[in-house]
Amino acid sequence: MTTRTRATSPGALPAAAAPPRRRRTRGFLILGALAAAVLLAAVLSVMVGARPVPPAGVWQALWSPSGTDADVIVRELRLPRTALGLLAGLALGLAGALMQGHTRNPLADPGLLGVTQGAAFAMVLSIVVFRLGSVYGYIWFGLAGALIASAAVFALGLAGGGRAGPTPVTLALAGAAVSAFLHALTSTVVLLDKQAMDVFRFWQLGSLAGRDAAVAGQVLPFVAAGTLLALANAPGLNALALGEDVARSLGRNVALTRFTGIAAITLLTGAAVAACGSLAFVGLIVPHLARALSGPDHRRLLPYSGLIGAALLLAADVTGRVVAHPGELEAGVVLALLGAPFFVALIRRTRSVHL
Repeated sequence: MTTRTRATSPGALPAAAAPPRRRRTRGFLILGALAAAVLLAAVLSVMVGARPVPPAGVWQALWSPSGTDADVIVRELRLPRTALGLLAGLALGLAGALMQGHTRNPLADPGLLGVTQGAAFAMVLSIVVFRLGSVYGYIWFGLAGALIASAAVFALGLAGGGRAGPTPVTLALAGAAVSAFLHALTSTVVLLDKQAMDVFRFWQLGSLAGRDAAVAGQVLPFVAAGTLLALANAPGLNALALGEDVARSLGRNVALTRFTGIAAITLLTGAAVAACGSLAFVGLIVPHLARALSGPDHRRLLPYSGLIGAALLLAADVTGRVVAHPGELEAGVVLALLGAPFFVALIRRTRSVHL
């Protein structure tokens, strides 16, 4: 009795190689689907508003503008707003995934490092001291405040972590302390100055309205730099997920990995909140949605989070225009109304919050 063997063609791969190929194919399909979702949200963001613009009108405004009202609405109002929504959503989605990965805390959000409160305090201070009333002026103060606050948190975490570098616990505690201190200072300043209170109240809601292409251009370099650092941080985060001792044994510099991640979080969150205000729940919910598609591998989790964040923020902005037509609800309000119950449902499922 002879044993028949299956012939293998020269180009065929062994059976053991099939699963990785299927995983790569699935990953590309998911990326394509998420990119399509972002594109759909962007198209709706350009079309929907107090004055709807049909697809033909959008096409004409983009490629052959003739100076009509629809052209002005699309090119000068909605396109810059959509671009800023894409940048801010991408930034907050990436920052949320990084924050939860570095702190090993499924309830962590990008503001945990004091970035949001640092931006808020610096922005309010610029209004009171320099009498700035335009987003073009105080956005730079917001970015500077975010950078200084996160540097203070990292320094405190480094001091608490000893020679081994900052740990997730010391970072979280330092972030909570710095955030509380800056929040108290901000509250004191806005209570003493009416102009600062008016601007801060609108900023705190979180909104894409009233921003043009200049604002998107101001935050673009920071988002681009933060995105590159975030993607470069993915392999180190995968190693840290196995434990710091294992990461060191694999040749990873734990302190450098932490510093790279915190720098990325600072740039991404600082740019988003300085331009758009405090957009709650984007950085909190998005990583859970992305993790359901990617698993724990940060090389996939981070790109998925960025795309989902962009689509989610634009969808919230469009929803705010629809439900309050002909006016609109701020994107931050919509995110809070939809995000709170959704996140409650997420944390009830242990698999959704397991890191």
